[in-house]
This record gives sequence, C-alpha cells and structure tokens, in this order.
Amino acid sequence: FLCRGKRERRPQLTCNGLIDLHCHILPGLDDGAADWEESLQMARLAIAEGISAIVATPHQLGAFDHNSAALIRSRCAELQALLVQQQIPLEVRPGADIRIEPDIPERLRNGEVLTLADLGRYVLLELPHESSFPLGKLLQRLQAQEVVPVLSHPERNLELSRKPDAVRRLVEAGVVIQVTAGSFLGAFGPIAQAAAEQFLARGLIHVVATDAHGARRRRPLIRRAFEHLVSRVGWDVAMLLCRDNPQAIIRGEAVASPSELEESSQFFFGFLRWKRLAG
Repeated sequence: FLCRGKRERRPQLTCNGLIDLHCHILPGLDDGAADWEESLQMARLAIAEGISAIVATPHQLGAFDHNSAALIRSRCAELQALLVQQQIPLEVRPGADIRIEPDIPERLRNGEVLTLADLGRYVLLELPHESSFPLGKLLQRLQAQEVVPVLSHPERNLELSRKPDAVRRLVEAGVVIQVTAGSFLGAFGPIAQAAAEQFLARGLIHVVATDAHGARRRRPLIRRAFEHLVSRVGWDVAMLLCRDNPQAIIRGEAVASPSELEESSQFFFGFLRWKRLAG
C-alpha cells in the first residue's frame, strides 16, 4: 500500500518496516488477545499495516500483579514459534505495560517487571487515566539505575491532556513520550485527539504505537495514523515516530530528541511563525 500524505509528493513510497512498541498481543494475560487464534489474527493485521516487529506489552502490577516476567517471556517465545510455524513474518519481543507504583525501581532490580524488549534500558509506564501521579522522585530513581522511562499515552490522561507544559517538563527531565495512533483519529475522543495534535506540534512525541488489544476491537492499526502524521509533519518525522525511534528502543539505543523532531518538521516552524504573528 501507499502512505502518501496530502503535503507529500514522493512517488510510490511504502511505510513497511514499522515497529509497534505497545501491543497487548499475548493471549490470556490481560484485557488483550483472548487466545492464540486472536493473537494470530492480530499479527496478520499488523503485517497488513506495514508493521514488522511488535513489543508484546501485557499489563503488569496493579490488577495484573500475577503477570510475572518469566510468564511473559515464556508466552512471547510460544507466540514467536507459532508465528514461524504459520509463516507470518512478524518479530515479537517481550515487554510490559507497567502500572505506575512507587516500588517499580526495586521490582526492576529484582527482575519482577520487564523492560521493553527485555534489554534493561527502557520501561513502559502507564498512568491512571483519571489522574496524574507525582513522577519526580520515581523518575530520578529510575534514571539512577540508567533506566529510561517511556510514558504511555499521556494524551489520554485527563490531567496531562490539558497540560502540554507539564508534558514538556517531563520530556526535559528525560522521559520518552509514546502517543497512541488512534488518538490522532479521534478513537479516544476529542480531548485526547486535540492533546495528541498539540503534543505533535510542540515536538513532544518520541513514539507512536497502536496499544492494540484485539482483532475486533482496538486492533493493531497504524496506517491511517501514519498517513495523518505525514500530512502534518512530513515523511521523515512520521518514520522517526513509527519506525526509527521504536527501533532504537528495541536495540537499547538512544532515541531522537524532540528538538531534532522540530528541526525536521516544516509544520513545527510554521506553527512557531503563526504563534509569533498571533502574539
């Protein structure tokens, strides 16, 4: 398929090789895939969307404290073997969507919770949807362990969605921001959609992921969001958010900073010029 935005004129460019950093594809562990068949259906959908690798991120802690690191690794290896058997060319890495709790640093040291791609460098943290959580001390403790926090879908958090300056402060403190693809398309309502657009305009997003939960609802779809990103900030930034930064994370490498996103985004500079004129 073609992924050409309204403002792009590049011929015959495809958006294959995307990497989904946040996906509940492992069966029977949380509110994601119910069984192996649904996991395979999700995998086929992901391939059709141009996704070549997924980090499987079942919920950990909170109501899902029973999901041990060993269980997730084992279930992920089973899925990868099944994908090979079914000739589905999708790579799956273990990870977790971790409910924010004060003792996460200790649980990381004890090996109780999983980092993204199980490399020990990036950890995906989930805020409560209704409220925020005082992150300052937790972030300092994680960084002291040389672990980089990745904050999942702040645009869907009722407090942060209305406070882009608070998100900017988190970014300046070293937090990686992951926004859900469906938020750009209104899948989580107008507030989350407006917040996602504002974060994008301000260069506050590092990663866009599906946060998929099934084959019939909240599916692993990213193509339309990718096309939207291309139309808003250009091909290079869209690839950075959907492929290059996620790839860096699953390799344990550094992601591109928001300032680098701003430099490559014509939309961002247009936004700044508009602000100066409007001010």
